[in-house]
Amino acid sequence: MIAPSELIINPDSSCFHLHLKPEQLADKIIMVGDPDRVNTVASYFDMKECEVSSREFHTITGTYKGKRITTLSHGIGTDNIDIVLNELDALANIDFASRTIKPEFRQLTMVRVGTSGGLQPFVPVGTYVAAGKSIGFDGVLYFYAGSEEVRDKAFESELIRQLEWKLNDIKPYVVSADPSLVEQITQNDIIRGVTIAANGFYGPQGRRLRLPLADPELNRKIEAFKFNDSRITNFEMESSSLAGLSALMGHRAMTVCCIIAGRVTQDMNTEYKGSIAGLIETVLDRI
Repeated sequence: MIAPSELIINPDSSCFHLHLKPEQLADKIIMVGDPDRVNTVASYFDMKECEVSSREFHTITGTYKGKRITTLSHGIGTDNIDIVLNELDALANIDFASRTIKPEFRQLTMVRVGTSGGLQPFVPVGTYVAAGKSIGFDGVLYFYAGSEEVRDKAFESELIRQLEWKLNDIKPYVVSADPSLVEQITQNDIIRGVTIAANGFYGPQGRRLRLPLADPELNRKIEAFKFNDSRITNFEMESSSLAGLSALMGHRAMTVCCIIAGRVTQDMNTEYKGSIAGLIETVLDRI
């Protein structure tokens, strides 16, 4: 039995942070960062079954062209993904009444639709990029046993070498999105890239305001990185823990982003809602 301190269940039988009940969760899930963007996704639904809001976590379950889909917001950062993934998996695979793991595994399919900063000239503002691989600057995956089984150790070693890694207290890890899901979602309108999930928006992504950076040359080295015909395409803040935790749990997951900032060209599109809506429609059709 899983103790109440480990799996916290609210008095209404919902999970602690998301406030969802097991029967409110669909097998197909579209994840977004902004709670308001959940309404954008759900605006395409034929029917809304339920809506729940708690903190930054906003969830709507409904149907789209006959498919039952849950859309939820996870907020910002890999720490929030740790909360969301564990509670989604609990909703699917733990019996809340007995607090025991269900004998039959229920697999979830999750696509995170987000925004991102492009790092290469071939991913200009407006491009859709799927994170075929994610580089985690966050460390979340190291807290779970078996992480080495889902990490690309060769890629990690080459990354540390080429970037002349100076942040000794942080070791980046590399994980792949579910390959079958990448095939399902991406076509010739979505680039398959390598995405960095940074553990912050400013310093960890090379932005300098008043504080100096520990390695001012890190972004230049990231942009120049090449390994097995792969280039690092973009920065965001969630893809690594989503891909890594899902792989450990046995779920299918990936991240696809709309590029709204060119970090090399230093341009920015603050009016990106039309572009993100197009990406949402694409994912809804293909999930």
